[in-house]
Amino acid sequence: MSAPTHLRPLPPGPSGPRARVTTAAGTRLHWWALALPALAFGLLLLLLAGSGEAHAATGEVSGLVQVAEQLLRAVG
Repeated sequence: MSAPTHLRPLPPGPSGPRARVTTAAGTRLHWWALALPALAFGLLLLLLAGSGEAHAATGEVSGLVQVAEQLLRAVG
């Protein structure tokens, strides 16, 4: 047995050019919504591009590891 549904009509919204601006502003992206994925993609691309110069066999430390160690020494 199905229950009856009653839909309430939506109240009339504002009309005119100002209504379009209000709805358009609600759908804009924040700056970080595009910047953070682009930054993550760039960093991953750099990591992949630098993987051809791996120093695992020779025991040398990469530049990224050296920078991380310096940051840890400065913070800690």
